Amino acid sequence: MADLIKVGMADYKVGRSPSTLISYGLGSCIGVSLYDPQKKVGGLLHIMLPDSTQARKSDNPAKFADTGIPLMINDVIALGASKSRLVAKIAGGAQMFAFSNSTDIMRVGTRNAESCKQILKRNGIRVIAEDTGGNYGRTVQIDLATGVYKVKTIDRGEKNI
Repeated sequence: MADLIKVGMADYKVGRSPSTLISYGLGSCIGVSLYDPQKKVGGLLHIMLPDSTQARKSDNPAKFADTGIPLMINDVIALGASKSRLVAKIAGGAQMFAFSNSTDIMRVGTRNAESCKQILKRNGIRVIAEDTGGNYGRTVQIDLATGVYKVKTIDRGEKNI
């Protein structure tokens, strides 16, 4: 039986086949998965915010896209993944609340998604699938035996991306 490894908010985990990594309750947060299909190793990161530059030094680096993604890349490589084979899938980034004065600062989900894509691109990692936006929450999981990234929602069912 494969292990089901839970990834909390502002957290990430890495592993290898046959484990499955799961993160519950993504709203404006993004679930970033990395996967090496040859070695069958990968990781899942649950980021809350795009940028750590305004954060306190004591803040958890997994909370932010700009610090969490590089940490997870290093840990997946340490498990035997090749950076050149890594592929990414992302989900989340919803606009959970409607604001009458909708400035960019309030669009946390959109900013999170864009930040993740830019950081992955800078690191030479292709985003091969995404399920972002909308106004609904998601639970995500990656099966490290197959690389299938499952996105579950309350009202919209589930799909593999």
